[in-house]
Amino acid sequence: MSQNDNPTLPQNHSALSFAQRVLHWFDDHGRKNLPWQQDINAYRVWISEIMLQQTQVTTVIPYFETFMEHFPNVHALASAEIDEVLHLWTGLGYYASARNLYKAAQQVSSSLQGEFPTTVEGLVELPGIGRSTAAAIVSIAFEKPATILDGNVKRVLTRHQCVEGWPGNTKTQNTLWDLAETYTPNNRSRDYTQVMMDLGATLCTRSKPQCTICPVSEDCQAFANNCQTDFPHKKPKKVLPKKHIHMLITLNSEGCIYLEQRPDNGIWGGLYSFPECTPTTDNLNNMLDAAPPTLRQAIHSGPSIQEIEQWSEFKHTFSNYHLMITPVIIRLNHSPLTVSDSNQHTWFNPSAPSKLGLAAPVKKLLSKLT
Repeated sequence: MSQNDNPTLPQNHSALSFAQRVLHWFDDHGRKNLPWQQDINAYRVWISEIMLQQTQVTTVIPYFETFMEHFPNVHALASAEIDEVLHLWTGLGYYASARNLYKAAQQVSSSLQGEFPTTVEGLVELPGIGRSTAAAIVSIAFEKPATILDGNVKRVLTRHQCVEGWPGNTKTQNTLWDLAETYTPNNRSRDYTQVMMDLGATLCTRSKPQCTICPVSEDCQAFANNCQTDFPHKKPKKVLPKKHIHMLITLNSEGCIYLEQRPDNGIWGGLYSFPECTPTTDNLNNMLDAAPPTLRQAIHSGPSIQEIEQWSEFKHTFSNYHLMITPVIIRLNHSPLTVSDSNQHTWFNPSAPSKLGLAAPVKKLLSKLT
């Protein structure tokens, strides 16, 4: 597509001029001391990019440093247990990303002898790596020209050219890719990728953008029209449905807590959680009839239940629905022997916690219990 074929492409300033201005700003103000900017290689860039998806830099830094201590290279990650990987991911969310990370590490370690592909086309063949993430790895780790389009870049470009439409829309996204490719220079690939992330994270922020010190404000259409916060357009709102569940939190006489591993597919795939049941009755004792078989086996494998207590309902929101959780605490006056540790269920000891991947609400409830 030529520049004149698309009215959103810059008419008065060349793409090279845009790149020159942001790179000049990067030299003076860009971030250069983040942990993943030290000892740069494809593995470290890849881990940081996956962690940074939907998560702020300040939150990611301690996670990244801990992850590198445990898994300093792709072979170490590939040979780890998935539970340990999910445990270190707890709190970052998007656990499917961690599972894909693990799968990709095994593929790189075994099939590719530890060497990451050096092209966008090669990288997107790995689990969990999309076009923009692949481009970030290519440009930062291998210093080859490649175009990124993460959330920060989308915000900069939609404001700079007043691109209409929600960026998640296919037509809008294609326009943004065209813009991003037009602006991407053939040199200083690593620095350009970083500065485009930096602009969106530090100057062209969601609210209160610092336009007066932005290096590309002179031809920014949103700034000229004083409509910066109108862009990017928001996703059309929809009312999220609610799903109600009871989480059955069983404690034995030794204070250990019953957890089950969830299936790989679905929410919190592969993580450990409390058994769940649909709240079809207000009678807490009858509720146990709806509990999973392994939990019923644990509860009924000895003397009677000591106490059942119901806590207040709370909300955990996913992208497409609200999960309304009512914790039900079941205290046993014995320690069942018929349910032992396995890959599917375990008695979790809070005083000597094992390294298990836990969903955020589960971690929250365990903290409250202990």
